[in-house]
Amino acid sequence: MLESGSRKSPSSPTAEADGSEAEGVPFGHLQDCVGLRDWLLSEGTRTLAADDLLAGLAERLNALDVPVDRASTAIDTLHSEYAGVGRTWSREEGATVRLFPHGEASDKAYRASPFYTVHETGDWLILDLAETADDAYSIIPELKAAGYRHYLVAPLIFTNGARNGITFATRSEEGFRDDHIAILRFVMPTLAAVMEMRLVNKQLDHVLRIYVGDEPHRAILSGAIRRGHVQRIRSAILFADMRDYTQISAEMTPEEAVDLLNIFFDCLVPAIEREGGEILKYLGDGLLAIFREPGDDLGGAAQGALTAAQAALAALDEANGLGRFANPVAAGIALHHGEAAYGNVGSGARLDFTVIGRDVNLASRLARLNRTLGEPLLMSKPFVDFLWGDPEPLGIHSLDGFPEPMAVFRPAAKPAACLKRA
Repeated sequence: MLESGSRKSPSSPTAEADGSEAEGVPFGHLQDCVGLRDWLLSEGTRTLAADDLLAGLAERLNALDVPVDRASTAIDTLHSEYAGVGRTWSREEGATVRLFPHGEASDKAYRASPFYTVHETGDWLILDLAETADDAYSIIPELKAAGYRHYLVAPLIFTNGARNGITFATRSEEGFRDDHIAILRFVMPTLAAVMEMRLVNKQLDHVLRIYVGDEPHRAILSGAIRRGHVQRIRSAILFADMRDYTQISAEMTPEEAVDLLNIFFDCLVPAIEREGGEILKYLGDGLLAIFREPGDDLGGAAQGALTAAQAALAALDEANGLGRFANPVAAGIALHHGEAAYGNVGSGARLDFTVIGRDVNLASRLARLNRTLGEPLLMSKPFVDFLWGDPEPLGIHSLDGFPEPMAVFRPAAKPAACLKRA
């Protein structure tokens, strides 16, 4: 059955407490309930992992005589690969996590779930499972099979309108009594506020990492948002772009062009990240990545960058062979060693944390030689100085905008015997 009592519209934030949540709390339990609320506001906002928060909440509810044998949450999130996170705690299994991918399947499952019901009504859903049909919700047969008697679903509406939820199940013969539900109603506004604070912090961290990279996102969160601030990173620098992108994409729709770029980057990025590289910037049909020096300058970063570049080109060849592109796609990759500098540039309140610096420009100019020299992978003299092998020289070449010509190299060809063994 649906139980009203929240006195809120379906879109009202759960954290909007007006004092009525204290009504019905059993005599003698109010102080302990306040203690649970204080625990949420202190430990719950700072130190606990999300799984520990759910387990700790269930443990403390049981200490208040609320017979929780299973608890779960479903929380929307800003993530490039999944739309939400589900967490479940039970006495037998502890905490488990489930990710809900973007797409129609997740949307369909949500519409058939009890969360959809409580979000539409704004009321709590309290079910006596012995009197609930198996087809009422997809979770019902699973709950019955596990021996649960009562099931409670509460909406958690955040202040930004995001619709989330929490459930509790019990095997107690009595189910959830009115005094148990009163305790849960007392705790719910604080729980919603704490979960929203945790989620906002996590989303900020994640979204910044997605769009500006790992180290820059840490710099921004630490306060490096003043215009003119520059951070220098000593590293091997990898610059890659797609050859003939303008021509290839000329007849494509915007959606088709995005698909093309995503497949292209799927060939490059995993290889870079496997070798410890960081994607600093996507630049239209190209990208800029760095491989940080650990401090000893012994060539590890350069070797990692070279390995990543060769693996990326091999992945692109494989994708072409599998017909993942409508027409074959080629890349030009340039490797250099120097400083990648991140700087805050812009005007007023609109800034960009962007990649700048001489060495970054040099890597991009070097990439322009790929077509001229007919080579997919080129390396600068400062880069090969850190390599352990002996690359093949391709002569000294002028680079646009740089007064001094640069000695350019390509990787040494594998001996024929090695190629046969491969």
